Amino acid sequence: MSHVVSIRTQVRDPIAIRSACSRLHLPEPVYGPTKLFTNIKTGWAVVLPNWTYPVVCNVESGTVEFDNYQERWGKQIELDRFLQSYAIEKAKLEARKAGHSVREQTLEDGSVRLTVQVLGG
Repeated sequence: MSHVVSIRTQVRDPIAIRSACSRLHLPEPVYGPTKLFTNIKTGWAVVLPNWTYPVVCNVESGTVEFDNYQERWGKQIELDRFLQSYAIEKAKLEARKAGHSVREQTLEDGSVRLTVQVLGG
C-alpha cells in the first residue's frame, strides 16, 4: 500500500543535521554560540553556500534561526535545500532504526520520493 506524506520540518536531530550537511557537501556543523548580524544564537551552526552568516539549528526548540537580510546575505533556496536534505536524512534514519529499508528517488521537479519497505509487510 502506498502513502503520500508531507513533512513540516522541525530540526531536532544533530545526526540528521550532520548527514544533511554531508549530503550537500557543506562544512561539518559546529555546536556553540554563533554570531548572526547583531545577535548571538546557540545551536548547531550550518554554513550555507554564499551566505554571510551561518544558520543556527536549535534542536531544543526545533527552530532554525538566521539573518539573510531579505536574501541580500543569502538566498532562501540554499536554506530550503538544507531543510529538504535534513527531512530526507531524518526520515531515512528513523525508517532504518525501525528495521525498514529505504529507497530514494529524486524527481524532475527537485522533490524526492522516499519509498519505505516495511519488512514482513
